[in-house]
Amino acid sequence: MSERVVPAPGSRRRRRPTKTGVVLSEELIVETALRLLKEHGAAALTVRRLGAALGADPSALYRYFRDTDDLLLAIADELIGRTLRAWRRTGDWRADLRELGLRIHAGALTHPQAAVLGSCRVTGRTNEIKSVETILGVLRDAGFPDPEAVRIYHAFVDQALAFAALDAAAGSLPPEARRADEEMWQSTYARLPAESHPHIAATARHLVADMTPSAYPTALDLLLSAAGARLETFKSA
Repeated sequence: MSERVVPAPGSRRRRRPTKTGVVLSEELIVETALRLLKEHGAAALTVRRLGAALGADPSALYRYFRDTDDLLLAIADELIGRTLRAWRRTGDWRADLRELGLRIHAGALTHPQAAVLGSCRVTGRTNEIKSVETILGVLRDAGFPDPEAVRIYHAFVDQALAFAALDAAAGSLPPEARRADEEMWQSTYARLPAESHPHIAATARHLVADMTPSAYPTALDLLLSAAGARLETFKSA
């Protein structure tokens, strides 16, 4: 999709069915873009391929999105929305944030190409705004002072998105490359001699067991434990 700028969406949006009998909408375009990204990677995110997949003239897409970047922000916001719709707040701030973080991570792995492209972006759209409001509400209701709530929110979100991008990128590797990386812990690290690498040799079996799965759940627990300890200092001050 070119970096073309057009008037804001509105009356120009198509209401007639495409040649395949579907009526275009922002939601349908985003859903189709997610499917193409998942099946074919970032190279699939073009007007020509989207138009072909939708059975529409490619130029019709500009009635909904200004350019590729506008579409990418909508895709990122949709992933946020899916996470929020599947999550329910219980009132236990630590459990709620842990569940939300795990859902953010899992959602990224469901659409790894989209996660890699969108994890560093700020969409300013409905779902992202709702997520910021929701997470800050969880933290402020738990008793965190406002400056601390913002710092923990920042760390929580960046940690989740960073691991999402890292693990999604790993998941996007060709299968043979992914297997080679996973086997490296057994084929190389587990065979290093204790004389030259005593610490690796002493922990080799743990490296083999623990280095392939994502470290995100552990990192998330460490972050929440640290936040909980800080909250206790505020309560006792």
